[in-house]
Amino acid sequence: MPEPAAALRRAVRVYLDHLTVERGLSGNTLTSYRRDLDRYLVTLARRGVTDLAAATPAEIAGHVAALRDGDAEHPPLSAASAARATSAVRGLHRFAVREGLAADDASRDVKPPSLPRRLPKALEVDEVLRLLESVGGDGPLELRDRALLEFLYGTGARISEAVGAAVDDLDLESGSATLHGKGGRTRIVPVGGYARAALDAYLVRGRPALAAKAPAVFLNARGGPLSRQSAWAILRKAAAGAGLPVEGARAVSPHTLRHSYATHLLDGGADVRVVQELLGHASVTTTQVYTLVTVERLREVYATAHPRAHS
Repeated sequence: MPEPAAALRRAVRVYLDHLTVERGLSGNTLTSYRRDLDRYLVTLARRGVTDLAAATPAEIAGHVAALRDGDAEHPPLSAASAARATSAVRGLHRFAVREGLAADDASRDVKPPSLPRRLPKALEVDEVLRLLESVGGDGPLELRDRALLEFLYGTGARISEAVGAAVDDLDLESGSATLHGKGGRTRIVPVGGYARAALDAYLVRGRPALAAKAPAVFLNARGGPLSRQSAWAILRKAAAGAGLPVEGARAVSPHTLRHSYATHLLDGGADVRVVQELLGHASVTTTQVYTLVTVERLREVYATAHPRAHS
């Protein structure tokens, strides 16, 4: 395998530093970008390209096509993974132009693979209630599990935001919580009555019994912060207890509660821009996918209820 030129490796290193410091991307995203760009540098090295200014649109387009086709060393990437890798390459070239490493952006007209539009999976309200009610008991872990699920559905928090929340981020008296989201952005969200009651019960009767060793709201049995994997396992167990799917395309996940939160708000008449703020989306375009969910729901109701819906 040819070794990429030092100038290429230096450009990638500076670009990733920029994403870390200026953009505040998560560690997982940076790891994926680094892997994607390392593969791109190998492609350039095989074509004898030693700096970004010499890369051509045809070479970049060929690299993107190879992502979907795979090769002897790499299996074919899914459309989503190939789109992410293409974004990493295009971002690198845009950065190179801004930094004076290249006069033109050779990736400008290279388009990422189109993604199939997938509507978010959302539970019905009665399914959410079954899920929440499947967690019972007054032990510390049972109180924690109920509080976690109520918090996820009651605030629309991402799983990383929930397990990353500290006790000081909660203001149960005023019914609000501060969530620390993607890119270092924070937002304050309301916490509903059911979630407040579950959190209060856990903080008063459950959390002290776990011999807290961390400021996190949600603790594991040893008193340390609950991990994302453990939070996922808690939800999976609750879903199984509620008779909801835990395998396959309809499997309940932490994001399912976030999707349900957004969908139920819009079904109840909330403005899409308010939901955008509550979810912490940087662009309303991301939130608008939920409006498609509610339109699909209306179609389903019409098809089953209207006497002239079917020919």
